[in-house]
Amino acid sequence: MTKADIILSSQAVFTGLGDQPSPASIAVKGNKIVAVGDSNEMQPFIGSDTKKLDFGDQLITAGFHDAHLHLLSGSLTNDFSVNLQSARSEEEAVMMVKEFAEKNPADEWIIGNGWDSNNWENHQFPHRSTLDNVVKERPVFLYHAEFHYAWVNSKALEVANIHSQTKNPPYGIIEKDTMGEPTGILIEKAISLVSEKAMAFPREKQEELLASFLQHAAKLGVTSVNDLYPSLNEGFDLFKKFDDEGKLTARIHLYPALNGEMERAKTLRDSYQSEKLKFTGLKQFIDGVVTGHTAYMLDPYVDRPDTKGETVFSVEQLTEWVLEADKEGFQIRFHAIGDGAVHIGLDMFEEARKENGERDSRHALEHIEIIHPGDIKRFKDLGVIASVQPSHLALMPITSHTTRVDEKKYPYIYPGESLKKAGADVAFGTDFPVASLDPMKQIYHAVTRMDHTGEHTWNEQESFTVAAALKAYTQGSAYSVFREHELGTLEEGKFADIIIMNKNIFQIPPDEIPNTRVVATMVDGKFVYSHSESHHLLTI
Repeated sequence: MTKADIILSSQAVFTGLGDQPSPASIAVKGNKIVAVGDSNEMQPFIGSDTKKLDFGDQLITAGFHDAHLHLLSGSLTNDFSVNLQSARSEEEAVMMVKEFAEKNPADEWIIGNGWDSNNWENHQFPHRSTLDNVVKERPVFLYHAEFHYAWVNSKALEVANIHSQTKNPPYGIIEKDTMGEPTGILIEKAISLVSEKAMAFPREKQEELLASFLQHAAKLGVTSVNDLYPSLNEGFDLFKKFDDEGKLTARIHLYPALNGEMERAKTLRDSYQSEKLKFTGLKQFIDGVVTGHTAYMLDPYVDRPDTKGETVFSVEQLTEWVLEADKEGFQIRFHAIGDGAVHIGLDMFEEARKENGERDSRHALEHIEIIHPGDIKRFKDLGVIASVQPSHLALMPITSHTTRVDEKKYPYIYPGESLKKAGADVAFGTDFPVASLDPMKQIYHAVTRMDHTGEHTWNEQESFTVAAALKAYTQGSAYSVFREHELGTLEEGKFADIIIMNKNIFQIPPDEIPNTRVVATMVDGKFVYSHSESHHLLTI
């Protein structure tokens, strides 16, 4: 009989196979779980060197798997930039930038994120001149909360050679005033004109960003991630370096751009296939965001009846890419926020089935902020995964959506339970750094549907149970990368990616969920994070 290296025990173990935690022990040998059962069933696995750890009534679950994030850019905005989320005016945001710039005199660029004029009294976009007043000689680049706009100063425009004669790029807007001068606001694809220069970090900085992310993820119990549309020169070779050196403490699943470059995609697929670093599929955008009227709708916007939004690429181009990639066996994930974009995405996946034949493709739509009720059941019918981020409903005021779409659509904003009830496979993520990487916030909003104010709930009929939320955040995400046989539940034969929480979230009031913390994180059978006094030895 195999002797375990370590046995973890608790009165509350959520294996993911049922809907409630129960007393159990988990035997780990190497990087795998070799048994799950009661104390009697553990006896054959105990050897003279077996460590036995009892966590009392603290909750043990499979590690969290974030189905949608942006790894290196997320680490940058989380740890190495100014967070403007709390700013309630342009002036307040500018003072925060000024303070950050003064504290970081060596930074060539001042980078920030999180500002949102919807949270400001005048709701107007800010101007480059206010940034110029506090930082004139260094370029300033500030992502909006949704990362679909950017606010820059005059120096940043100068570095990027953006001026009155610069034309808008496809699916992008360089906002200009009545005199034709850039205001400092860049929308959608225009952002890349500056971001390509602002994000051109040396290798040492990129390594620092990756190390910082891994530390942050371990502390939050995030043991696997899907890195969608990786930025910062994609970072694939950097990830591989960390993987080869045994430094990856989270499993990374790569999703570079779906853009018709099939040979490159095939090369990447063949090159990254380790247990910790896998090329898994391709990702692209169908549309933009509701607040910018760039999310593609089935009907005109209420406050802008001249537009339904638009697609990033033509439907013909997107369909061509989908049919080609699907034929080559690639999984495809699409950013789809408006009900029109969701409908188009489902239509393209349906056409791929007809053209290339039915297979276990597990294509996915990301975000799904508004959906037509007739499209809900199509997720199950077409085998399409619904990849959602529960805390997004609280990123900004409800009015950011309700003032832009017809009242008949209100019940179908930020769907959740209706998709699950209709049989869709649901995976949870954060879209970090758009939202916090902390899974507890996602679970809280999935369960409570609490809105931006923290005082009111929104579309409560879409709420998840705690068990359903945990499953979406573990086995749902594992399924989304074809690894449900290796990850997502606590079962014999699966990787020992295990976390312990300081509270049993099945037994506490929902408003205490955000304050719950992870006290220990195990990846591949090794603790990669452990809070002091998180456990004590127990003789079984």
